[in-house]
Amino acid sequence: MDDEDVTKYFTLICDDPFYGIVLLDCGPNEMNAVRAVREVTGLSLWRSRVLARRAPVAVLDGWPQDMADEAVAVLRSADARAEARQEPEPGESLALSP
Repeated sequence: MDDEDVTKYFTLICDDPFYGIVLLDCGPNEMNAVRAVREVTGLSLWRSRVLARRAPVAVLDGWPQDMADEAVAVLRSADARAEARQEPEPGESLALSP
């Protein structure tokens, strides 16, 4: 078995898909959403505000599903619209087929 076969086997058996957390909208109270972004990312309040004002924006990438769901719950508790999106596998295209 060469290195490529070992990598494919490891990827198929051991790797769970990763998720990105996307902030879609800050909701009715932007400051609550900014605080939630700060709590989830660990960024400063100023940087969290800049990030939140760019919505829709990816807040975090490469998280396991359970942690991504927790981050989305924190954002939603601040009345922000957010979702966890599964990241594409390496080599997988994001383009839609015709």
